Amino acid sequence: MPPRLLRTAFAAAAVAVAATLAASPAAAQDRTIKIYGFGAKSGVVRIFGLNSEAAMKAAAEQINKAGGVTLGDGSKAKLAIEYLDDRCNAEEGINALRRIAAQPDAFVAIGPTCSNVAEPVFGILQKKAGDASDSGLQFPLYTDVAAKGGLASISQWAFRNVPNESAMYKTLFEWIRATRPEIKTIWGGVEKDFAHSNATFNAMKGHAEKAGYEVKGTSEWLLADTSFSTQVREMRRGEADLVMISAHPFTTCGVLKEMQRQGVKPKMLVGLTSSSSLETLQGCAAQAEGIVIPTSFAPVTAEAKRAAELVGAAGASMDLHNAAAWENVYTLKDLIEKAKIMGRPDTVQADRAKMREALASVRETTGLLGKVGRTDDREAVKPFLFVRAEKGAWVVAHKPN
Repeated sequence: MPPRLLRTAFAAAAVAVAATLAASPAAAQDRTIKIYGFGAKSGVVRIFGLNSEAAMKAAAEQINKAGGVTLGDGSKAKLAIEYLDDRCNAEEGINALRRIAAQPDAFVAIGPTCSNVAEPVFGILQKKAGDASDSGLQFPLYTDVAAKGGLASISQWAFRNVPNESAMYKTLFEWIRATRPEIKTIWGGVEKDFAHSNATFNAMKGHAEKAGYEVKGTSEWLLADTSFSTQVREMRRGEADLVMISAHPFTTCGVLKEMQRQGVKPKMLVGLTSSSSLETLQGCAAQAEGIVIPTSFAPVTAEAKRAAELVGAAGASMDLHNAAAWENVYTLKDLIEKAKIMGRPDTVQADRAKMREALASVRETTGLLGKVGRTDDREAVKPFLFVRAEKGAWVVAHKPN
């Protein structure tokens, strides 16, 4: 064959091979699909959004190291995380979800951080999937942090991986009744303007009263408050055996420090789930000594220890909230494969519907502490335990059956 024809033949063969490779799953390994997240990365509770983002990215990195995710056409892709800041503001949360839904590659999102954001955000979603008369946003949302009870019932596009705090505090006060007979009376403290704190305080108070305790009174403050002298004076006059504080780490520490200053020393302290975190220990370990809090995360299994180490290596700390973010990423990885998500702009609407149906069909997922159940209204049934602050660390105080 003449040299010119030989070169032409080789070129044609190279083009054919390249075309074959481009169409093959091996060549598609360079593909990337995104899982979006949004939550509070600024403001008073910014640490929760920052921790969620870190956990999502750490989980995605481990999935990618293990080979990534298999898409509906058999190709492999890497997971990428993109996380938006809603500042724990309802309007910004709605805008964040609308921005995500406008992306040509977005088929699911994780978030938000705050219950006062989740409630209105769920409200813009289509209430009943497939209802042609409802023009609400048709986009699956898998919440990791916002913990106010019952929110997923707002929309069939909303799913949550948060613990049932009412069940946790019911069990906690029953345990206190059985193990601490000297406790007879309770004083409450609450961040009145924060949806999660306020809702959980009502659950705490209700279960304490059902367990036979007298709740002698309540002190109230705001999430942004820095002075608590009046509230603690009320607490001191109440002389209760137990003080329960439904507040996040910043104001919890403020109240505990003021209690120390005023010499308020109850026999027992109970805190909000969200304060079972490193932030509380960093802010007031000495004053928090002995406080008992229910939580759906502690590094008590091999999987939980490994996840906590990886998130710690990323510069964040793991608690019950971003442990849920980690779990959500792994659950979505499994559902992407089972639902045969394609992850392309031309399939994005179908992918959203497939993901919603996949999430709706799940009755059990794998969590860091064990199996996580799913209720008919798309809420989670998570294993939990009680932790106690001791010498600057959280230690397991009790594991309910």
